[in-house]
Amino acid sequence: MTFLHDLLFTSSVAHSVLILSLVIALGLVMGSIKAFGVSLGVAGVLFAGLFFGHFGLGIDHEVLEFVREFGLILFVYTIGMQVGPGFLSSLKRNGLQLNFLAASIVGLGALIAAGLYLFAGIPLPAVVGMFSGATTNTPSLAVAQQALKEFPGITEEISKMPGLGYAVSYPLGIMGIILTMILSRVIFKINPAKESQEHTQLTENNVRLIDTISLKVENPNLNGVAVKNIPTLQESHLVISRVMHENRIQIAMADTKIFQNDIIQVVGTVDRLEQFRVIVGSKSDVDLRAIKSGVMAKRVVITKSDVVGASIGELEILNRYGVTVTRVSRSEIEFAASADIRLQYADTLLVVGEENDIRKFATDVGNAPKQLDHPFIIPVFVGIALGVILGNIPFHLPGIPAPVKLGLAGGPLIVAIILSRVNRIGNLIWYMPMSANFMLRELGITLFLACVGLKSGDQFVKTLVEGSGFYWMVCATLITFIPLMAVAFYARIKYKLNYMTLCGLLAGSMTDPPALAFANSIAASNAPSVAYATVYPLVMILRIISAQVLVLFFMK
Repeated sequence: MTFLHDLLFTSSVAHSVLILSLVIALGLVMGSIKAFGVSLGVAGVLFAGLFFGHFGLGIDHEVLEFVREFGLILFVYTIGMQVGPGFLSSLKRNGLQLNFLAASIVGLGALIAAGLYLFAGIPLPAVVGMFSGATTNTPSLAVAQQALKEFPGITEEISKMPGLGYAVSYPLGIMGIILTMILSRVIFKINPAKESQEHTQLTENNVRLIDTISLKVENPNLNGVAVKNIPTLQESHLVISRVMHENRIQIAMADTKIFQNDIIQVVGTVDRLEQFRVIVGSKSDVDLRAIKSGVMAKRVVITKSDVVGASIGELEILNRYGVTVTRVSRSEIEFAASADIRLQYADTLLVVGEENDIRKFATDVGNAPKQLDHPFIIPVFVGIALGVILGNIPFHLPGIPAPVKLGLAGGPLIVAIILSRVNRIGNLIWYMPMSANFMLRELGITLFLACVGLKSGDQFVKTLVEGSGFYWMVCATLITFIPLMAVAFYARIKYKLNYMTLCGLLAGSMTDPPALAFANSIAASNAPSVAYATVYPLVMILRIISAQVLVLFFMK
């Protein structure tokens, strides 16, 4: 058994791989164990690392640093790819109110963390770890540790403090979110089932469903007008797919003219279809889709780079083959294919035309769904390289004497957000299947947490038992509890926010999946998930920035 002893305690590549694998496997098992319906999740890897580190089962320092930083880069880059496309859209319309409330929770937590450093005598490295753990946000821990490394004189003991602060704060961070949900329900005497029903009714009244109707052209002003010149059609993001003129069905191209008594098939949101009906004429009982003709509809997937980034109005192949696009499905959301919509890789188009023409069109845009399962590796590493370069560019901020860098966390994150929205540069397409994104993200965060635990493990028990661990734990509850309760009360009293939406907001403001799972278990409603997804992108960015700002402004 000598070889086993050497494998466990002698530094080597095999030793490092073995220890990391054991820590991650054990940690994920620990994280899957539920107590009162709540589990640690991926944070279990951190505690497994602390356990191994406490008993001296570590890995070579240089290897540990590389694996930790590479895991961090993978994690923040895939986070950026995930939240980037929805980052700006999450700030619009109904999301403004929810994002304002979520941002307030982040801001209040950062202010309390700053107060703990200034007035409670807690070292800043520990405070930023507590800020991350109390809000159950691991990326902010990663960014804080990266920012600390930029300052001279950071000793090995200081570099361990963020991980220790995170570890002592995380369990109560999860419980604090759930406790806030429970207290809000009790204090305001809320009936979750009733709130869920009210949310469902409100959603049904406000939802903008995509539909299609047949209209009879009765407006004499539209006689002989080309489709592209019909008033309000483009502005309302409506699409005419078919025209029946003198009992003959034809595809509605931009130059196709309509005449009085023609029947047209129109696609768009329900409310705008009704407004358009007033302009055109009356609703017809004739469904042009049901009439047998050479015109058909088929779904086609964008898998060729040539058309990515082009707007539907710019697609010359539509005129070449005499087909029209009526709907676009993207990330499980369907909308009318207006001319200004820019196509992205993996978009699914509903194309109307004759079968042979649709087949030719499909060939030109790709229509190879199996390609969607294959990630583009070159853009991933090009994006990471650009992120590392950006992260190491020094720039100056007012009030900070030394140049500031975004680091290995901020640089890749920002680049990923930008590239995910650009979608294509030349032949490079920044598209990542959800399965690939999830795999890389989980791999990155588990490697990072394993290394953080292994590095801090020799000090964890000592800090908890002999040091300030319990004091930190108590102080960290202020970061968790005060912002959540303050915003929960404000949202309920000021905005009369639906309770199920409020629960999703609270879980999303902490980017905490276990809390979301608890919110979903309260009543049958999709409101928590919708609110969670609405605030998640902005909150993730703000938490990462807040942790970095705490280090940059207060580190001496």
